[in-house]
This record gives sequence, structure tokens and C-alpha cells, in this order.
Amino acid sequence: MNIPVKLDRTLGLWSVVLFGLAYMTPMIVFGTFGALATTSQGTTAMAYLVAAGAILLTAISYGVMARVYPVAGSAYTYARRSINPHVGFLVGWAVLLDYFFLPMVIWLIGAAYLSSAFPAVPSYVWILGFIAVTTLVNVVGIAFASRVNFILMVVQLAVLVVFVLLAGRYVMALNGPGGLVSVTPFFKADVPFSASIAGAAIAAYSFLGFDAVSTLTEETRDARRTMPRAILITALAGGLIFVVSAYVTQLAHPGLDFVSVDAAASEIARAVGGDLFVTLFLATLVIAQFTSGLAAQASVGRLLYAMGRDRVLPSAIFGTLSPRWQTPVLNLVLVGIVGLLALHMDITTSTSFINFGAFLAFTAVNISVIALYWKGHVEVRPMGPLIGLLIPALAALCDLFLLWNLDSNARILGLIWLAAGCVYLAYLTRLFTAAPPEMDFAE
Repeated sequence: MNIPVKLDRTLGLWSVVLFGLAYMTPMIVFGTFGALATTSQGTTAMAYLVAAGAILLTAISYGVMARVYPVAGSAYTYARRSINPHVGFLVGWAVLLDYFFLPMVIWLIGAAYLSSAFPAVPSYVWILGFIAVTTLVNVVGIAFASRVNFILMVVQLAVLVVFVLLAGRYVMALNGPGGLVSVTPFFKADVPFSASIAGAAIAAYSFLGFDAVSTLTEETRDARRTMPRAILITALAGGLIFVVSAYVTQLAHPGLDFVSVDAAASEIARAVGGDLFVTLFLATLVIAQFTSGLAAQASVGRLLYAMGRDRVLPSAIFGTLSPRWQTPVLNLVLVGIVGLLALHMDITTSTSFINFGAFLAFTAVNISVIALYWKGHVEVRPMGPLIGLLIPALAALCDLFLLWNLDSNARILGLIWLAAGCVYLAYLTRLFTAAPPEMDFAE
């Protein structure tokens, strides 16, 4: 007699929140600081505040959908079940954009900071090194990475707190205690608010993964109640970390003159903490990027395998595992090849490109809530028009507004990606006359 194996529901609220924060990688606020400061013209705190507002509104919708559909699949599943299978496929295609190109951005950020520390070594050496080592480890297996995740998270938060404290001390040494109280990281008379909005479109990158806690649904006690709270708390805690860190960092370096825009925080770390601290800061950031890259590449390899297994993508290519390693080697190598695009992109364009897919997925989740409310769903309708209609409508408008303010090159690339998805969907469904194949995330 076969006894079905089930995951143990052992996780509580704060365990899930910690997982969400670890997935977001708090130190990413420093990894993108230079690009964000330049785009927002020195109003990074406002950029993060605007992004946090939009993300929090969307987090409410994610919480609603996690309560209604406590299963894996996130935005793809929500849109497929609430709106339409074809729409669900395109949302999954947009999410694939995030997964597929996220490792490239992570490797690009890590390489930028190593290049700033070792200027004699060409940037491409670091990028190729990240790709080669990460791909090799993922092919063999990354069980060890999950074991150090908690330790790395604690180290990241510790270094982040030290950075903020040192930056605060640096500001007080220059301007006295009153220097810590300023509106300039939020408002500048000569900077249009549109610059902060453009910065918010990049700042949203830091929040990617706030909804990842939904993947722990089957391991969480009282998931229908815990998951919505965990998603909201994760987004709120991330927003608080990012706004405070950006505020103090912007005060410590109010100008926009960076030796390297892509590695600006390293310059600030040296100014506020000296050579010893900048070494610790750089090591922590690079290790965080390496571990994050491992997880991101493994995730997209697993996603492509699932899509191949379920014949959403050609199974002969994407739906196979290595007999020796039991890992999707072809998929992992493909992600590594895509990562080579980092040789020709900067952080601003690459993060905007990633956010294109994220904002489309966020918008779809908000529309999913509206669709369920409009249909009179037994769980959504009783929540009332505020939760079921007004908040998701406002959140969807915010997401689309931020999408429109992305880097123009990223918008063009994103639209090309979406058009390719529409063509492929037409092929799969015989010109939309049949339902697209459905992915099974439970396997």
C-alpha cells in the first residue's frame, strides 16, 4: 500500500516572512543605488517610497488571491483561473521574462562591484566567471546553498545596518545631528517629480520576490490566513528597509558624481567606513549576488523544465533531465548563454527589462481580483468594493504607470517579448481555437 507523501505544515508567519526577505535580498538596495540615484536625480528615497506604495497595493491583491487559490503558480495560476486560460498563458510568458533574465541582472551587478574593486580586471572576466561557476554548481546541484541561506540573510542584514549607521555618523560629522533630518532625498526644488517616478520604475526591481512566499503554502500552518499576512508584511518590511537605507545613503552622497554608476555604493562605503569596511561590504554583496544567482538560475531551469514537461515548450529540448546529475542541464546552459547579454547591457536597462514582465504580472493579479469580485466569487465578494474593486483598480493603474515610465529600450524589448508570446500562443492553440496547455506546478 502506497502512502501519499505530504509536506509538513511546520512554518509560522515569521518563518515565511524571513524567507520572503531572503528571497528579495535586502542588500540589492545598494546594488542598484547608482542607477537609481542617477535616474531619480538624487531623490532615491522618494523613488523607493512611490515603488513601495504601488507594491503594497498589489500585495493586498496577492493576499486575496493566495487566500482564494492557495496553490503554486502565483500570477500565472491566478490569471488562468480568474480571467482566461489564454490570458493566463501570456501572464506566465511575462513572468518567464523575469525568471529568464533575472540571473543576467544579478551577475551584472556582482561583476560591476568586482570591477570597481579590481579595475585592472576587465568586467567581462567577472561576468564570464559568474556564469561558468554558477552554471557548473547548478548542474551538479545546489543543496548546499539552501543550508547557508539563513546565515547569509543574517549577515546581509548586519552589514546593511552597519552601513546605515556609518553613513549616519558620516552625515553628522559633516553637518551635525540636524543633517540627518532633510527632505532632499525625497524632494528637490529643481528636480521634477517625473524623475522620482522614473526612479520608482527601477526601484521596484528591489521588491521582486515579495510574492515568492506563496510557494511555501503547503508547508505553512493555516495558510489561508498566514499567506496574505506574510505577503503584506514582507512587502512592508522590504519597503521600510529600502526607504531608510536609500534616505541615509543619499544624505551621505547627495551628488551624482560617481566613478562608476553601477558600483556607486562601493564608493560611498569607502567614504563612510574606510577600506576595511568597504572590503567587508563588497564581500557580502558579491556573496549575496552569487547565492542569489544560484537560486535564480536554478528556478528558471526548473520552470523551463516544467514548461517542457507539460508541453508548453518543446519537451524534447526543455523537458529532459541529465541521467547523471538529474538536473535540467540544457536549460541551465541556455540561461547561462542568455546571461552573456550582460556583456552589452547596463544595470538601468537590464533592471527595467526585468520590471516590464513584473509589472504586467502585477497588473494581471490585480485584474484577477476585480474579475472574481465582478463574478460574485463567494470569498471575494464579501470583502466589499474596497478590497475587491477599488484597491486592485488603483494598484493596476500604478503598475501600468510605472511600466510606462520604464527605460524606453526596456519597453521596446518587453513589447517584442510579449508579441513573441502572442505568436507562440496562436501556434499552440491553433489560432486561439483551443485552450493552451496548462502547467502543473505541483509535480
